[in-house]
This record gives sequence, C-alpha cells and structure tokens, in this order.
Amino acid sequence: MFIIGTICCRGGSKGLPGKNVKLLNGKPLMAYTIETASKVDLLHDVIVSTDDLDISNTAKKYGIKKVFDRPAHLATDTSSKWLVFRHVIEQYENLYGNQIDYLVDLDVTVPLKTKEDISGAILMAMKNPQADVIITAYEAERNPYFNMMELSHDGFAEIVKKSSHPVTCRQDAPEVYCLTPAAYVIKRKALMEYEHWSHAKCLLYPIPRERAIDIDTALDFKFVEFILSENGKQKLI
Repeated sequence: MFIIGTICCRGGSKGLPGKNVKLLNGKPLMAYTIETASKVDLLHDVIVSTDDLDISNTAKKYGIKKVFDRPAHLATDTSSKWLVFRHVIEQYENLYGNQIDYLVDLDVTVPLKTKEDISGAILMAMKNPQADVIITAYEAERNPYFNMMELSHDGFAEIVKKSSHPVTCRQDAPEVYCLTPAAYVIKRKALMEYEHWSHAKCLLYPIPRERAIDIDTALDFKFVEFILSENGKQKLI
C-alpha cells in the first residue's frame, strides 16, 4: 500500500488573488497544510503541483522536496483537478518507480484541518476497499428537504428535494452534508477509470464545521484569522 499526499495550487485566483501564499497570522496559507500533512504517518510522500514560482518556492521553504510543474493547460480557471491528479500520478510513478494505491488531495484553502481529519479519511478508505473515493464533509446548515428552495420555470419557488410527506422540522429531514476539500482520498484505479469523482463510489468522512472552513473570499480569510486568533488566546489562558 503506497499513499501520497498532493497539494495542488495554481497561481491564478480571482476570488482572492495570491491566496495560496497570502500570510495568515504571519504564515503563508499553504504552509498550514504542508505542516499538517507532514505529521500524517499514513502518507508515504507529499508533493506539490503548481504553475507558480512563488508557490513553488514557498513549498520548498516549508519542507516539500518534490514540486511538480503543472502544464499550462491544467492551470486555467476551467481546468479539471481530476486531470491534475492523473498528471501527478503519472509523473510520480515515472520519476520514482512507486506504484501508487491512493492519492490524498489536501486543499490549502482548508487550513484548520488536523492530522486526525486526514488520517481518519485514509483509514476509512483502507477499511472500505469497495469505496473509490472518501471525501471530508460536514453536516449542512441548510437542508434541501426542509429550508432550501429553487425557482421553477414559471418563477414560483419550490422546495429543492420533495419527499413523500412534508418535512415540518429540520430534525425529521434526511441527513445532508456539505463537502469540504480538507481531504479527498482517491483510489488510483478509480482515478484512471472515471472522468470525475461523482461517477465513483463515494463515502463521506465527517469533520467538525469549524475545521472545514474553505477559504474562497476575503471574508472567509478574515473569519479563519479570527478563529486562529481566538484559539491562540485560549491557549494562553
């Protein structure tokens, strides 16, 4: 069993320019994921895939020894990350000769994830070999069976997911989860066989909401800064 962690960062970010190396409480955002990944014993190696020199230099500064150059066609706004994963596996196996069994993608935009979150998702994959992909997730604040609506073709609002009888309280609605890219554990075979993770057999690994925050905007960034600041204060008490 050979498992690699991947940290895939491209240079272009429109929602929050330069976010991958933006300082978060004095440390580049991507450094949080690098440091957490380095503590996960189940990962045999961790690599960074990028098209950006600043990201590459930051990765090396924080201890990443293997940085792969990402081709331009895999670094656009519309590029499929699934294809980036395939590129990483092909490059790694060609360069180092190891047959990869699982790729674990760790998104730097979820900096509050812990080594336990990552290890837990990997262990779930190992205990459930029939599953192709394990995705970290958290229980949704909104539920499409209860308090989410969509507009129909005539402009009227309807509940998103209709059940056989009206759901009158959130507790009676089926459990629904939001995905967070803290960790995607992907079986190599599934990565090469399917065109997207949604075509594969997936299991969810729940993590706490406060560790699942995915930074996409300046407001998200400030929110995570606040949480880190509060956590630091609690440690001093």
